[in-house]
Amino acid sequence: MQSLPLKLSGLEPLIITEDSNFVNIGERTNVTGSRTFLNYIKNKEYDNALKVALDQVQGGAQILDVNMDEGMLDSAEEMTHFLNLIASDPDIARIPIMVDSSKWEVILAGLKCLQGKGVVNSISLKDGEEEFIRRAKIIRRFGAAVICMAFDEEGQADTLPRRKEICGRAYKLLTEEVGFDQSDIILDPNIFPVATGMEEHRRNAIDFFMAAKWIRENLPGAHVIGGVSNVSFSFRGNNWVREAIHSAFLYHGIQHGMDMGIVNPTQLEVYDDIPKDLLERVEDVLFDRREDATERLLDIAGEYKGESTSTQKKTSDEWRNKPVEERLSHSLVKGINEYVEEDAEEARVKYGSPLEVIEGPLMDGMNVVGDLFGSGKMFLPQVVKSARVMKQAVAYLTPYLEEEKAKNKDTSEQPKVLLATVKGDVHDIGKNIVSVVLACNNYNVVDLGVMVPADKILDEAEKHNVDAIGLSGLITPSLDEMIHVAREMKKRKMDLPLLIGGATTSRLHTAVKIDPEYDGSIIHVLDASRAVSIAGDVISKKRRNGVRLEVKKEYEELRKQHESRQNRKELLSYEEAKTNKVEIDWEGHKPPKPSFLGTKTFEDYPISELRNYIDWSPFFRTWMLTGKYPDILEDEEVGEQAQSLFDDAQVLIDRIVEEDLLQAKAVIGFYPANSYGDDIKLYEDENRSEQKSVFHFLRQQSKKRTGQSNSCLSDFIAPEQTGIPDYIGFFAVTAGLGIEAIIEEYKKVNDDYNVILVKAVADRLAEAFAERMHERVRKEFWGYSDEENFSNDELIAEAYSGIRPAPGYPACPDHTEKRILFDLLQVEKNAEIKLTESFAMYPASSVSGIYFSHPDSRYFRVGNIGEDQVIDYAERKSSTKEEVEKWLSPILDYEPTKE
Repeated sequence: MQSLPLKLSGLEPLIITEDSNFVNIGERTNVTGSRTFLNYIKNKEYDNALKVALDQVQGGAQILDVNMDEGMLDSAEEMTHFLNLIASDPDIARIPIMVDSSKWEVILAGLKCLQGKGVVNSISLKDGEEEFIRRAKIIRRFGAAVICMAFDEEGQADTLPRRKEICGRAYKLLTEEVGFDQSDIILDPNIFPVATGMEEHRRNAIDFFMAAKWIRENLPGAHVIGGVSNVSFSFRGNNWVREAIHSAFLYHGIQHGMDMGIVNPTQLEVYDDIPKDLLERVEDVLFDRREDATERLLDIAGEYKGESTSTQKKTSDEWRNKPVEERLSHSLVKGINEYVEEDAEEARVKYGSPLEVIEGPLMDGMNVVGDLFGSGKMFLPQVVKSARVMKQAVAYLTPYLEEEKAKNKDTSEQPKVLLATVKGDVHDIGKNIVSVVLACNNYNVVDLGVMVPADKILDEAEKHNVDAIGLSGLITPSLDEMIHVAREMKKRKMDLPLLIGGATTSRLHTAVKIDPEYDGSIIHVLDASRAVSIAGDVISKKRRNGVRLEVKKEYEELRKQHESRQNRKELLSYEEAKTNKVEIDWEGHKPPKPSFLGTKTFEDYPISELRNYIDWSPFFRTWMLTGKYPDILEDEEVGEQAQSLFDDAQVLIDRIVEEDLLQAKAVIGFYPANSYGDDIKLYEDENRSEQKSVFHFLRQQSKKRTGQSNSCLSDFIAPEQTGIPDYIGFFAVTAGLGIEAIIEEYKKVNDDYNVILVKAVADRLAEAFAERMHERVRKEFWGYSDEENFSNDELIAEAYSGIRPAPGYPACPDHTEKRILFDLLQVEKNAEIKLTESFAMYPASSVSGIYFSHPDSRYFRVGNIGEDQVIDYAERKSSTKEEVEKWLSPILDYEPTKE
């Protein structure tokens, strides 16, 4: 039976469908299962505890299990503290959290801290139906999914009939009495140890398998989970056998319907790589196939004792005697990097070309990885390790690739890709990284730069006879420009593959909005690491037609799913949303008055001061190095590269300061203001008799849970009818003046690395400038928080009062409001920042936004809005509905009428 999707989220969504691969739930942030993690928590070593969490995420966990149940801990307090720490770390917080506890008060504490939609593990019927229903209703009110243990008033279900009975009873109560969506129900039919020597434990594994199968066939939409490490409990101390049992159990559990598991994602063996003699005896135990199954497994276990398949290679090195192609494949599948460079060198000599090694045995090995993953015999953590080995092999071969390219002046045989940032957009760091990656893989890249009109993109593509076009963009208007390019390609009857990338792009948007406009291949590229394989697929004469048909079919399914989701969305009417505004006690609040009204400019702000306010974590993400600064510098995997990159950035900033290479400028302004509905009126002076300007804002329109408001930024300014004088501030800062000269200097010597480094550093300095100016506004120029004394980490975590949202971002998604801000502050004159026709700022390393001082002001996402609000918004802006729809297309809850 087709399972309904389970929708969870941290900072990023996780949608689990029937077609999803098995979902790994990281188990090491559990004090009952990890002594290391327990000791960190006991000793208040929270930085180390967070490293455990990050290791689970980087190892492939899609959900993070957090459990603080230990007798010597204040479990509720520790749960609250740790979840709050996770929430401030975007690298960990991007995945959903599982609040895991046997204590209801701890679960409740955890629910109060969750951002996004998490999972509660667990509730059961052991305290009776009334308590079960009460707790389930509370969990549903918090919006979480729920795990229900097969446990009732008589105890845990330890037979197949008991598992069916309890799971069926719980499912019925949750759907019929509590009102849970079927897809939010996760049933745990209990994984118990096998091979214990006790007769009653012989069917523990097979009964779980059959229970999982029964649940998926008889309880529509429900998901099946289990704590996998329990199954091997009797083999503690023998990691090799334990991991073999885990892998075999998972493989067969998945075949029977288990789609989620609490595991250590960094320690899983590949099913097909379990030694045949060991696998046979493990499966004899799991399926209770022999009377002497336990004894036979114990007999062989001693041969493997002390080894760990996931962290060490088996003592036998027989595979090293095989042909180099098989050795490379083995290294990729097993994630072994010890020999990859010497094997890559041997293959290079044998094949006579580094490119043939990459396209031959290395790609063949990665295809094996893909087949194993697709069949459920290999899991995401192993795939991540395989990718690392592949990167190391390619890194070793890259100098030989460059040498080969230098000897071969005729590049006509090289595949050629045109890259461009679309019209109106000036951001190109990601595009530049893709360009370098492609060039290192023997692609001839034609890079047209930024703000490139559609006609020029297509003219140049035809002129250079390219094999594919890649479009990049950061701001939301770029999405519409990409649609325009696709339409123009269709008009010209072109058949070139079109690759879509950039921060605001997505696979769903590509499928729903861009793909229908063009008959050729259109593929979304998530990041630079995927660019080479995708480009190779769409350019290859052998694979391109198959890839095009496959992706077209995939995107058509995505459109159907999107349409069905759209039909299920619950939006309030705009009038209803306005009645559910943020409630603020204006009579009990006296808005602080700024120290001046009007504008103030800052010329040549010292870069040496700004460097102290840099948030370095996003800098590393730009280079696809995952981790939080400064911990990333000590990371076992990427620490060395991260440290080298950080050192280079420091040298560059030193040079910028010493040689005065970049100028930083800013302008800020404060004005008397009051809200009027969802608009904010600005006045010329304190008399408030003459209106100076109006800013227009959008209100959340999605249906909210009880007690939650439909927010709008205007809610944080005193309404005009209260008669209370309020104020609002604005800013625009840049740290990119002069950047063109530095970039040109590095381009002349073909130093792509430093070109990207300069742009990445300038972006960080601009964000640091915005942070520093906001601090000065709070302490000096507005002065409503003059006693604050935050560290840089606390500033990055936004521990202060007040917000600075920017036009074009989630709380204010209309980029056109930026024009009003620029006119108000005369930004082009005062800060030398220009706006493109799509309202991107140039230099790209610039930030602008709005200051709100009210202590209740907060960031939020407007989300989808309805046609009734669009019509009202167009009237307020004295614009047309069509113009508003153009700029707000990514958040519309309906499809605008096409001309």
